[in-house]
Amino acid sequence: MELKNKIWMTGALEWFAYIDDEEVFLGSKNFPVPLEEGDQWISEAGDIFKVEDGEIRKIGHSEPPKRYW
Repeated sequence: MELKNKIWMTGALEWFAYIDDEEVFLGSKNFPVPLEEGDQWISEAGDIFKVEDGEIRKIGHSEPPKRYW
């Protein structure tokens, strides 16, 4: 699958992408690698993303996932 968004990972293992010309945090540990068509996840900030037609799209926002220590 060819991805239309430009994505990159920082030295802190955090994933970012340009979505509609805006730099967006995609997640770190919960980011699905490799990306496949139809993948969906919730970032640590509670943003919901989905891969549709080869493009990462922000489809909503929810309560951030609970972290258990």
